[in-house]
Amino acid sequence: MTRAPLVGLVGRRKIGSQIIGQPEVLGHIDIELFYRDYARGVIEAGGFAVNLPLDSDPAEAVSRCDGIVLSGGADIDPARYGHEPETDMFPPEQVRDSFEMAILDAASSLGTPVLGICRGLQMANVHGGGTLHQHNAMHSRFDVLPDTQVHEVAVTAGSTLGSVYGESRSVNSLHHQTVDEVAPDYRVTARSDDGTVEGLEHKSLPIIAVQWHPEMMQTRATDPVFAWLVEAATKFAASRDA
Repeated sequence: MTRAPLVGLVGRRKIGSQIIGQPEVLGHIDIELFYRDYARGVIEAGGFAVNLPLDSDPAEAVSRCDGIVLSGGADIDPARYGHEPETDMFPPEQVRDSFEMAILDAASSLGTPVLGICRGLQMANVHGGGTLHQHNAMHSRFDVLPDTQVHEVAVTAGSTLGSVYGESRSVNSLHHQTVDEVAPDYRVTARSDDGTVEGLEHKSLPIIAVQWHPEMMQTRATDPVFAWLVEAATKFAASRDA
């Protein structure tokens, strides 16, 4: 029987005092956080999900995985794309930024399939040399439930995302930062009607990213972007085992 591909999930780090209900004596202890819906999306698509602690060696972590999910979270330090900070709404997490940059270094070198979600799209763009709009207040919808479909996204025909989603998709919107300058090795393959970049894919590597949160939608169990990742990871694993 063919084994399920191993897909690594990147989370984030908090200290105990930031978690409600933690005893005060544990307030200084680091806690790794992984939203379970990312893993559910991978598992439902047939993959085996594993959380990657930020203390892992990024290159070794990627070498052991058949695919990677870069998840949502805090803002990326604007210094990484040569800008001064304009907002402290979701302060950067330097350890995570460094870890994910190294994860993308290793994945790009090996050809490991990567799915970026929300911050993951932004990280892929920054890693590739692009920049971000630091605050797009009109595009975020934190006033509704996370699975609420708030707008349509038009998808480029002939792209990988086009083969995954077709011409359009109704999506949620839980981000306040957006792509400004697109990284040279990426192309935009999905936009909302106001022009916001909603989908990116690498021109030569199996890296695709979406700005919305498919793992939070009611359609998560059948969302084709997770199926794409698991299929790509399965093929990548087979190529390594050949």
